[in-house]
Amino acid sequence: MGLKNLLFDKIKKVKTNRKKEIKENLWIKCDKCHEISYTDEIKKNFHACPSCGYHFRISGREKIDLILDENSFVEIDKNLTSLDPLKFRDSKKYSDRLKAAIKKTQINDAFISGAGSINGKSVSIGAFEFSFLGGSMGSVVGEKISRLIESAIVNKNHVITISCSGGARMQESILSLMQMAKTSAALKRLERSGLAHISILTNPTTGGVTASFAMLGDVIIAEPEALIGFAGPRVIEQTIRQKLPEGFQKSEFLLEHGMVDMVLHRKDWKPTISKMLDFFG
Repeated sequence: MGLKNLLFDKIKKVKTNRKKEIKENLWIKCDKCHEISYTDEIKKNFHACPSCGYHFRISGREKIDLILDENSFVEIDKNLTSLDPLKFRDSKKYSDRLKAAIKKTQINDAFISGAGSINGKSVSIGAFEFSFLGGSMGSVVGEKISRLIESAIVNKNHVITISCSGGARMQESILSLMQMAKTSAALKRLERSGLAHISILTNPTTGGVTASFAMLGDVIIAEPEALIGFAGPRVIEQTIRQKLPEGFQKSEFLLEHGMVDMVLHRKDWKPTISKMLDFFG
């Protein structure tokens, strides 16, 4: 009798877990308006809330796929991995953090780069993966961005970057800060080649990424309500000892003050960028 009860309890637990898993997969609650929507509805709406338009965070590869023609993306430099020249350690070794991030995301660093097409027009494109150490920019990320730009010059492609980052990677110290100058210099070479840089800023885009290549686009597009800035709002308030304006450092505030060119829903990224490519030639 005891064995039967044990088996019954196990079967009941499995069924309960399956029901829970099905419910979690079927529905998603919006972080902004708290409306609950079908997962499929959100996916069809470009991973945005059907009720309020809130943009859920998605992976760098998913952002690339929203823009490019289906199956046109060819990745480059995917085997580059970060080293630990400073032997940095806080609560954990930097080398251990890298191993954990690689295992979690199944990519080797926080930037995915390559080439593809938009309505048949060839482009070079790269996107940050926030799940990899907060999308931080270390030596490998800076190298991959620079290589992306150099390959674009060789292939006469315009460049699209999609940022989502907490900024420069503190575990690499000055080596990460050097990437700000490195990527900016690469963009200057792109400009001299007569090619354009379209920069897309998603939530969040902060720190050294904002202070370098991300704000050096010939056209700067922001995702709705994305946090964009150098230091965070709380740090600024504590420094200047003043209350910041409502919506400070959000996409719409930056648009109003001339810091970005447009705020676009993800569904409008591809058609808008396609028109830009026609304009740039």
